[in-house]
Amino acid sequence: MAWTQKTFTLKERPRGVHLITRDVVAQVPELRELRVGLMHLFIHHTSASLTLNENASPDVRADFERHLNVLVPEGASYYRHTLEGPDDMPAHLKASLLGFSLSLPIKDGSLLLGTWQGVYLCEHRNRALARTLTATLHGDESDVSSSV
Repeated sequence: MAWTQKTFTLKERPRGVHLITRDVVAQVPELRELRVGLMHLFIHHTSASLTLNENASPDVRADFERHLNVLVPEGASYYRHTLEGPDDMPAHLKASLLGFSLSLPIKDGSLLLGTWQGVYLCEHRNRALARTLTATLHGDESDVSSSV
């Protein structure tokens, strides 16, 4: 059994829901060395989140953003945490609703995702900075480079 952990930074992105599967895989080449295992992906921020969903249609990502804005509106009169701007408290709530980590299966050196699944970075702040993620891999190594 092998353990690997890698922390990396994704470039800043505008508010919205962004497909980052390729970015994650590119940052963790050790993934290709595992025959079977798990990747735990964690985001080090409280105003952004991770989720897994439909990777083909950009409309899904836009609908996610619109729905989250209805579910958790900016400027609600009951928010007390407002010093960092009107988008800050809603960002914390959205991030907690969606979550800060994912556990993803690995098979033959690749993420074992469904045909239409991709990893999303959900950016909930209007002016966000780069985001730091940690990927922790655990699994059985084998020479899968010839089959990937």
